[in-house]
Formats: sequence, C-alpha cells, structure tokens
Amino acid sequence: MLRFLGWTVALGGTLAVSGALVGIVAYEVASSRLPPLTSLTDYKPKLPMQVFSADGLLIGEYGSEKRTVVSYSSFPEKMRQAILAAEDDDFFTHHGIDLFGVGRAVLANVKTGGRGQGASTITMQLARTTFLSRERSFVRKFYEVLLTLRIEQQLSKSQIFEIYANQIFLGQRSYGFATAAQTYFGKPLSELTIGQMAMLAGLPQAPSANNPISNLPRARIRQHYILDRMAAHHFITQAEADEAKKEPLNIRPPVKPTTIPAEYAAEMARQLIYAQYGDETYTRGLNVYTTIQSREQSAAYTAVRNGIMNYERRQVYRGPEKFIDLPQDAQGIMDAVDDALDSHPDNGDLLAAVVLEASPKKVIVLPRSGSLIEITGNGLRPAQSGLSPKARPAVRIRPGAIIRIMQVGKEWHITQQPEVESALVALDPRTGAIEAMVGGFDFAKNKFNHATQAWRQPGSSFKPFIYSAGLEAGMSPATVINDTP
Repeated sequence: MLRFLGWTVALGGTLAVSGALVGIVAYEVASSRLPPLTSLTDYKPKLPMQVFSADGLLIGEYGSEKRTVVSYSSFPEKMRQAILAAEDDDFFTHHGIDLFGVGRAVLANVKTGGRGQGASTITMQLARTTFLSRERSFVRKFYEVLLTLRIEQQLSKSQIFEIYANQIFLGQRSYGFATAAQTYFGKPLSELTIGQMAMLAGLPQAPSANNPISNLPRARIRQHYILDRMAAHHFITQAEADEAKKEPLNIRPPVKPTTIPAEYAAEMARQLIYAQYGDETYTRGLNVYTTIQSREQSAAYTAVRNGIMNYERRQVYRGPEKFIDLPQDAQGIMDAVDDALDSHPDNGDLLAAVVLEASPKKVIVLPRSGSLIEITGNGLRPAQSGLSPKARPAVRIRPGAIIRIMQVGKEWHITQQPEVESALVALDPRTGAIEAMVGGFDFAKNKFNHATQAWRQPGSSFKPFIYSAGLEAGMSPATVINDTP
C-alpha cells in the first residue's frame, strides 16, 4: 500500500512538473509574440490625415486624435486622485495586477449577473488600449496580463500614469485629460473644479455613451460615485464631495463638425494615399483634396438614404434585431441598455433603442442618448404587425426588444435596418471628375462600396455607347449586324 501510495505521489509530482513546464513554454511563446513597447517608451502623438472636398469642407479624418500632452509633474494632484479613485486606487502599490480588485470584481459580477465591476488596473487599460483589440477572449486577456507585467518592468509608475492620462480616449474625439478639459469645459486642467475633475475621471468607463455632452444624467451619476470614492479614500472631505455634487458643471457646447457625408469617397482617397505613404499616412498631417463637391454630395447622400427608407417602409416588419432581459432596478436597466447597444450602433439618423414598454397604442424606448422616447400614432404603423398580440415571438415587440427608430419631422417612427443597398455616382463627363459618390446606405454598417466594387451587368444603359461608336464608324440606323455568337 505504501509503495502504491508512493507511486501515486510520484505520478502527481510528475504531472505537476509537466504542467509547470507547459506553463513556462506557453509563457515564453506568448512573450515572444508581444509587440515592442517603443510606442510607449518613445511616445509621440499622431498628426492626422484630413481629406477635403473640392470646396474645402472636411469629408474624412484618419489617425485623428485631439491631444494635449501634460507631464506627470504638471498634472493637478486632485485630478490624479480623482482618476485613482475612479479607476485604480491601489495603482502605486500593486505590480500591474490587482488581485484583490479581481476578487471584488468577481463577487460583484456574480451578484449583478455579469454587470458588476471591471478588474482592469490603469496599467492593464494602457496595455489594452495601446496594443490590443476589444475582443473578449481568454487569449486576449492572457496577452493583456503579459503586456501589463512587461510595462510595469520597463516603466516607472509615474511614466505609466503620464502616458495613460495623455493616451486614454475620453469621448468627443478627445484623447487625454488635458484635451478633455478643453473639450467639455473650455479651460485647462489646472483651472477645473473638483466636481469637473470627478466628471472627467468618470469618462474612461464609457467615453462615447456617458460623456456629459452625449448623456449628462449618466455622467452625473458616475461623477457622484467618484466624489464619494474620493471622500472614502480621504482625498477630499465628505463636505467637499457634497458641495461638488451641487456645483454647476458649465459644459461647453459641442462644436458642430463641418464634415459632409462622403465616407466612401474619403475611403477611396485614404486607400490611394496609403498605397504611396504606408503607415505614415496617419502621422504626417497630410491634407488631401478631392473632386467631390459638397452641395452635390449632400444631395446624393440624402437621395440614396430617402430612396432606401421609402422602399423599406413598404416592406413587412421583420421583427426586433435582438431581445435582452431587463433588470428590475433603474440603474441595472441603463447598464443593460448600454451593454446591448454597444453591438448595435446607430446608422446615421437610424437609431438603435431598447423597448421598455410596448402596447398596440404606445411604445416607450431608451436609445443610446439615455432620454426616453415615446412613440404613438403614425409612428407605430410600420411595425403594427409586431405589436399585435398574435405576432410570432421572433417578430413581437416587447420589453427588452432592440429595435430601430427614426425621427420623421417632429414624430418618432419605428422602422428597421434596410436589407437592400443602393449607390449613386455623379461625374463630369468632360473631365471624369467624380463630384458625388454614395457607395451604400451607411458606411459604418457596410464599408463595401457598391459604386466601385459591385460588378453588375450594364444592360441597356450601355447601348448609347455602342450605337454612337457605330455611327462614328460610318454605320447608319439601317445597318444590319448578325448577332449570332
């Protein structure tokens, strides 16, 4: 029996050693595939390439990052504390991976059904946003951990924080907290109030959806949470936190972009420039001018969109895009809607929204903006079959359904993403200059350019070219040609 036990113990030890060797080999292989950290150790902001119409309006921007770099020593202490309270309060004590934070996040996620806390430290966020995609997988997380450990080995804590604070995306095309301060409040970091600093510190969690320009109520909720965290860590007193919650934010109105909808034409220009300059296309600050005329382009875009949507309104309602389970509490509903709409982006004025209430006479939805929209009357007509109590489960509009809505005049209408596509090209036949091009319904939805990439039979539209060539060669309308193969 002892010998048997000894054999078992020996086998267990062998398996443990084999497992350790496999782990070491996997670590070495993965480490050899990690990208170099030169983009962090030799950090340089990008200068974007801009594409313009013939009359000087912006139609595309690539590598565009509005950024103002601030050194660690110049970073206001209270702003730094707000970021730590929001994202990683143990940043200066852990080695890149906060094991206690991971444990807290697991417990929170179990309690909330997966909608709890994240467990990413500042270093992990820097590794992910700089080198990795947004894919959620074990392999990507493994590489994130390895990159985090390497960053912690090669850079000091102050260097990591400085790069993170200048690199992180904070909504409205703003990268870094100094730029965000100008974007949202129109002043430098050093002049921000505690309330404004807490507002900025809350942006990394959901910069596009929850910034104060896109969704002020959600940004306020996050700001209050961070102020309480700052008080709990004794960065400020509770009295200062309560006072900051009451202060007006004085959000700077968003600057209206001067772009026109010409994404397909801009993409053609980008491809041509990239073929010549390679990766420097996005860093050299190039200005590219096209033959696109802004007035004709806007008219073409509107014509294609209206034509497709008018056709779509005559089609049968195909049902919601997806269904989700809605929590009982208001905060849980907002979190669930945010998560769901991440994978259902808006297509121009065709917005994605989650249904909160539904009946044959009224539907209440929550879009990405966070403002409830009530749809009644004519707005329900395109989806009447989906509101019938006899509708099939896959078609029926009910709470938790993800649907599409569009504003028509002053009314909101239920609609759906079109299945058909369309394209339009307008050019000057004397010069060949393309003055307007629309390659499809929505570039964000489908980047395939139906104007230049879709091969199709020309049909009778080609006859004038053939006939004119024949007339030019001396034929007449009475000429007979044998059309056998």
